[in-house]
Amino acid sequence: MLIVHVFAHIKPDQVEAFRSATLENARHSIKEPGIARFDVIQQQDDPTRFVLVEVYRTTDDPARHKETRHYQKWRDAVADMMAEPRTSIKYTNVFPDETGWDRKFKDYL
Repeated sequence: MLIVHVFAHIKPDQVEAFRSATLENARHSIKEPGIARFDVIQQQDDPTRFVLVEVYRTTDDPARHKETRHYQKWRDAVADMMAEPRTSIKYTNVFPDETGWDRKFKDYL
């Protein structure tokens, strides 16, 4: 498993557009076989800041994700919405084990 936290700081007048584009990308991303989770989190005390929590099954899956049409559409759509370049940190899961991440939240599709 590979867990990536993507940090995005959005221009104040672009928050709703970013949120909409990101939710669309997330809805498609969780359908990918290589993605166990794809969470979109917005900071409470600063709504211009988001964290995307992407949980991949293998280290090859992020590259596959970046080849998808929905990711490329999102990447291009949000490029000018950023107040600063997005950053990311990669993690390895400790708990739960890999079977504990096998939830796709199909109710949100």
